[in-house]
Amino acid sequence: MTEQIINIDRMEQAVALFGAFDENIKLIQNEYMVTVICRGSELKIAGEPENVSNAAKVIESLLTLINKGEPLSEQNVRYCMSLVNEGNEHRIDQLVGDCICITSRGKPVKPKTLGQKSYCRAIAKNTVTFGVGPAGTGKTYLAVAMAVTAFRAREINRIILTRPAVEAGEKLGFLPGDLQSKVDPYLRPLYDALFDMLGAETYQKYVERGNIEVAPLAYMRGRTLDDSFIILDEAQNTTPEQMKMFLTRLGFNSRMVITGDITQIDLPGGVRSGLKDAVRILGNIEGIETVMFSAKDVVRNKLVQDIINAYDSVGGHNRKNSDK
Repeated sequence: MTEQIINIDRMEQAVALFGAFDENIKLIQNEYMVTVICRGSELKIAGEPENVSNAAKVIESLLTLINKGEPLSEQNVRYCMSLVNEGNEHRIDQLVGDCICITSRGKPVKPKTLGQKSYCRAIAKNTVTFGVGPAGTGKTYLAVAMAVTAFRAREINRIILTRPAVEAGEKLGFLPGDLQSKVDPYLRPLYDALFDMLGAETYQKYVERGNIEVAPLAYMRGRTLDDSFIILDEAQNTTPEQMKMFLTRLGFNSRMVITGDITQIDLPGGVRSGLKDAVRILGNIEGIETVMFSAKDVVRNKLVQDIINAYDSVGGHNRKNSDK
């Protein structure tokens, strides 16, 4: 058993560090099997030497985030622990970044992982950006936030969001209503992100003016999209022909973001994914960048990360067996 003392300058730091009902410290204690006690301005960590050292690194990293005005949550506590476990605690400073966008409810939108930060940097720097990774990594949400930021800064005149109308493993049959009603279920995640950023009334105003368009991918054919920020979501469900059609819609002063998860392809058997082809074919072209997310970048419930890791391990095992 060993002990380590960390000094805390202000009581506000200790309150933020421990969290509601000490939930943040409990996560650290359970991860490293240590005890953490706060007495006055001192924080005492006790346990096995290596565990105490790692717990101290996590706590010092969290105090760095607190001092820079970052609110703590279960997600960023777990992320700090994963960086420390990998020996990358020196990169925690990079998590503190500028706010991308303010939502309609006044909530700041910021990258929460290093992968998300690289993604936002790539979108700002490149004309075409591919964001490829599992569910819950913020690919679509951050792309919409970057689009709204560019629109508010008058860098572009239109936001265009699209996705292929492919059913996810189940037949929906004939849907009632007019054409818009029929395609709305496929586009709902895009609506949700826009509503969060702009609010329903502002969103509707921009739709009526033609500044925002949410439409199925088939509607893109034959168009040239100038002065626009175009987001293609669920791109793993495009065919190579559809992907080529979409990419060649790019006009002057426009940016494209293409997002998808190549482990969740809903295309019929034998049909190649346009996203896989595009990432392979366009990898060396200047102005095009691909950002690959991993399970560590998941910012939903921790169980989502565990589910992705479990499926990945089974998938890797199956691939090895099929290679024999």
